[in-house]
Amino acid sequence: MKEIEIWQWSLIVLSSLLFFWWSPLAKTREQFYQASKNEKQRPTLWMLTGSLVISWIFAKSITNAANLGLSFGIVGGVAYAGYYLSFAIAGVIIYQLRTKGGFKSIHHFLGSRFGQGSVLLFSVLIGFRLFNEVWSNTMVIGSYFGTVGSSSYYLAIIVFTVLTLAYALKGGLSSSIFTDVIQMGLFSILLCIILWNIFEVKDFSIKDVALSGEWTMALGGNLLLAAIIQSFSYPFHDPVLTDRGFISAPKTTLKSFLWATVLGGLCIILFSVVGVFAKQQGIEGQAAVAVSKTFGVFILLIVNFIMITSAASTLDSTFSSSAKLIAIDLKLGKEVSFGRWMMVIVAIIGTIPVFLNAEILSATTISGTMVIGLTPIFLCWKKEVPKISFFLSVGSGLVFGVLLVFDIFPQQFIFTTGKYADLLWVNIWGLIVCFILYFIPTWIKKR
Repeated sequence: MKEIEIWQWSLIVLSSLLFFWWSPLAKTREQFYQASKNEKQRPTLWMLTGSLVISWIFAKSITNAANLGLSFGIVGGVAYAGYYLSFAIAGVIIYQLRTKGGFKSIHHFLGSRFGQGSVLLFSVLIGFRLFNEVWSNTMVIGSYFGTVGSSSYYLAIIVFTVLTLAYALKGGLSSSIFTDVIQMGLFSILLCIILWNIFEVKDFSIKDVALSGEWTMALGGNLLLAAIIQSFSYPFHDPVLTDRGFISAPKTTLKSFLWATVLGGLCIILFSVVGVFAKQQGIEGQAAVAVSKTFGVFILLIVNFIMITSAASTLDSTFSSSAKLIAIDLKLGKEVSFGRWMMVIVAIIGTIPVFLNAEILSATTISGTMVIGLTPIFLCWKKEVPKISFFLSVGSGLVFGVLLVFDIFPQQFIFTTGKYADLLWVNIWGLIVCFILYFIPTWIKKR
């Protein structure tokens, strides 16, 4: 065990030091906040695609994918991959906002249509999202070094956060996208190694994967439909995704988002095979950890490194997006030094929940429900509506999110059974209410 621990620490420290060494030094605001030296030197199609995919394959996401494979078979992986439809929807709408609306950012669009109040409320929502991303990813890393609450658990989280913050401070979004490309390559290689070892087991085959689940609402269908519904709002409250929608040429950006839909969803489905294997072999516990242990030290370290890679890519993106949110979008200080200070503050505040034992999955499902009110705003962005429509729609979404959090949504309005039935129907009814409230002021005005 001591040998494994040494290797684990080596992976974290050495990979972080290499990323720091290789990362570009951002000297200008354009380099730090937009990852571009000038109009002609912007992230290319595949740089942007790789950055999108790996920054959304969070450590918690692949942990959830493996666990859903364990619970529901391959159906669970496909259901969770439904969230990656977010790329296609966001890509198309952001392309329209840029080419037909002339908007330079999500905040620019909201401020122009709904006023400064909408910008402030929206910033609170995405601030909460960024806050969640810090602790929910670092907790996964900590779990590979010790049990929750142990000194090794907390030490791993702190060291990992500090090392990732170091290279994020050096280059901002430039560092984030540069390292994302490397991390995406590493993730792909490591995932292939894991799958190779799994399918080398004699009594496990692709047929076993295909037949591992049942396509019913109770066994994954609820989550799949909920993921598709949330995909129309979920991406817009994630600045890690939307910031990348405005830094390259519109057509390049659209293509990268469409490719990211396919590649991101495929990666999640493939990693859920780890959970499918655990289910077939009768392995219990956290699927990724439990399966890796059955294959010995080498695969355990491979899975460990995948978690480090995916968590680091999300964490450095979170830091750069937080800096941009506060400095550029809220216009509190555009200088690079100000952005770097914001990164440090976000790292400190975002680590606090680690010591409060927050639930990992809640960062995805609950926040996704709370922002369903963004759906009519972005899906119907061409329609002119009164400013109050924004607050009615977003406010009603928050209410339905609270109903889900406290489990007080009336059961008579839930028409399917099984896990995630409440998640699905709260989103369905919430979305209906959001659309009605969004257009009510327009109907009243016409009358």
